Amino acid sequence: MIKKYLPFFIFFILVQLSNSQELRLQKGVIMDSIAVKDSVNHTFALYLPERFEMKGSWPVLFVFDMNGKSKQSMAMFKNAAEANGYILASPNMVNDSLTVSQNILNADMVIRQVKSLFPVNNNRIYTAGYSSGARFANLAPIVIKDIKGVLSIGASLVNTELLLTKNPFHFVAISGTEDFNYTSLIEDEKVLNRLKFPNNLLFFDGGTEWPNPTYIEKALSLFDLSAMAKGNIPKDSLFIAQNYKKELKDIEVLQSTKNLLLTERLIKETITSNRTLIPIDSLKNVQKSLKKDKLYRSLNRIKNAALFKENLLREDFAYYLEEDILTYNYNNLGWWNYQMTQINGFISGDSKLEQQMGKRLLGYVNALVEDNIDLVQAEPIADDEALILLLMLKTITEPDQIDNYIKVISIASKNSDYGTALYYLEELLKKGFKNKNQLYNIEHTTLFKITPEFNKLIEKYLNNARYEIKDE
Repeated sequence: MIKKYLPFFIFFILVQLSNSQELRLQKGVIMDSIAVKDSVNHTFALYLPERFEMKGSWPVLFVFDMNGKSKQSMAMFKNAAEANGYILASPNMVNDSLTVSQNILNADMVIRQVKSLFPVNNNRIYTAGYSSGARFANLAPIVIKDIKGVLSIGASLVNTELLLTKNPFHFVAISGTEDFNYTSLIEDEKVLNRLKFPNNLLFFDGGTEWPNPTYIEKALSLFDLSAMAKGNIPKDSLFIAQNYKKELKDIEVLQSTKNLLLTERLIKETITSNRTLIPIDSLKNVQKSLKKDKLYRSLNRIKNAALFKENLLREDFAYYLEEDILTYNYNNLGWWNYQMTQINGFISGDSKLEQQMGKRLLGYVNALVEDNIDLVQAEPIADDEALILLLMLKTITEPDQIDNYIKVISIASKNSDYGTALYYLEELLKKGFKNKNQLYNIEHTTLFKITPEFNKLIEKYLNNARYEIKDE
């Protein structure tokens, strides 16, 4: 027993001596706040699978979270990492408050440290993340050496123009069919195929959300199969056969529920990942038969028509939003209100595929507006006209998000536009907002909140206005 663990104990001692600090590593547990060597206050989270040993060579998945929740995000990958034998690491100093270049430097520090501490397979270094973390993860291999693949959950590629044919990486994406990234990923697939980047798209029925953990395990298995096909790890016939059997079962379940579009997608990805490893002629025959099925062909036509319509609408939204911001076109809010009526019509319609399109369009519009809000707020001098227009638009696209109404009231009051402030105050009160104290403490409303008009609205909807000011 002592002999078995001796190399691991020796490694711990060496690490402790080199870092001049006490460092206790455990297997099967997410360890947070491990110090990065030669840096101040920089740490990372780490997970070593139960069967980890200080010999051989191990795949490592670097998980990025831009919201300061590295440990929580890494927990979503833990079961898949354990099942597939992956080391996980997640920098705690990569986040949205830093510049892209600083985040890249911080991520690279952790990658280099993990490579120096553990027997990592240099051909099996991957990055992963969800949403904004995924966008950073798929940027990382473009600027950091030796990253061989990306697991992107709920995000498309940041910029396909940055991809270099001399530096291909394996791109695996997981997305819900109601997530607005679904449409972008289908377009990304065309670019990746043209550039000969290995890629797999795993779709599930759902929106912008974490997928079932089995999808993450499936994604890591795709990296494993690719590594075997390239000869980066020995070919494991038992693993290949068991994985293929699982995929066939999933295909059968999807087909039995008449979810034929996702059936065809899973067949396609299973063929792609296994074609150089095992005979797949029987699965190709299943694919051919499915494509001749009348129901599949009908669903595929509806899907393609919906995607065509969706892309046209997305182009319109991007164009008109840019024009509205440049010209401060408040008059176009009526047009946006009409577009939301159309989108809600799709969502409440009878066609499942149009419902999915409507939900994707809603997500796209909100992401588009939020991105522009971030751009405006990042300017050295705030453009209140553009910002208040965007926030007004958010009250249309996300009418139940009260913060947007409060922000409009604040900016309007700051600029003494009390008519606008009153309108959005009443709209907020109509929605049943009850927090009187919060209303009297909105930023920049010192003069607005003592006006008779403000207090009359409070009295009307909430009773007992704080200031009793009589009209002259």
